[in-house]
Amino acid sequence: MRLGAMAELLLNQQSQPAAAEISFEERLSLLVDYEWTHRQNKKLQRLLKNAQLKIDASLEDINYEHPRQLDKNVMAQLGSLNWLLSRLNVLVSGPTGVGKTYLICALGNQACRQGFSTRYFKMSKLLSIISTGRADGSLPQFLGKLLKTDLLIIDDWGLSQLSADDGREFLDIIDDRIDTGSTIIASQLPIHDWHTSIIDPTIADATLDRLVHKAHKLNLRGDTMRKS
Repeated sequence: MRLGAMAELLLNQQSQPAAAEISFEERLSLLVDYEWTHRQNKKLQRLLKNAQLKIDASLEDINYEHPRQLDKNVMAQLGSLNWLLSRLNVLVSGPTGVGKTYLICALGNQACRQGFSTRYFKMSKLLSIISTGRADGSLPQFLGKLLKTDLLIIDDWGLSQLSADDGREFLDIIDDRIDTGSTIIASQLPIHDWHTSIIDPTIADATLDRLVHKAHKLNLRGDTMRKS
């Protein structure tokens, strides 16, 4: 029955004289709770490993003192993950150094804690995987994995313009995720300039139509947080 954790605790109980003073019902309850907690911890470890988040970030540790127009109430609402349950997106824009990566990784961490499959990519890495997969035939398998991922996180969007081929592949990824998953995108570019990141204007229109109109938007401002 794969109750390894329960068996481990049972052996530990048997080696403790004080365990004899605990009723059978109490001991059974402890065993069941221990097994459940063990399984939940293993699941969380697996989800975090698969997510490959760039930063070990958490919502509890977000800095609200730095002036960057980050609303604590908005982050609390996002932390509830209702948007993820509703298959909505989160779009984060702001200059370099204002903590975009930390915020999106914190949301990714929260998603893993709640049992959602998550995957983080820098945009350049995602495009590299797409290009390699297109060449060696592994692209369909990769896209299939993304389709099954509850939360896709893409960092550093818009640092370079997407070619027509990459733009079509990216549109397919976003289109497939409509009503099946959520996407977080972070970029230095203001959201109203994201259209310029895709060389084909028709593909750009279609992609942003799918991303922007069903999304929460965080527009950060201020100086870099990396200053000493």
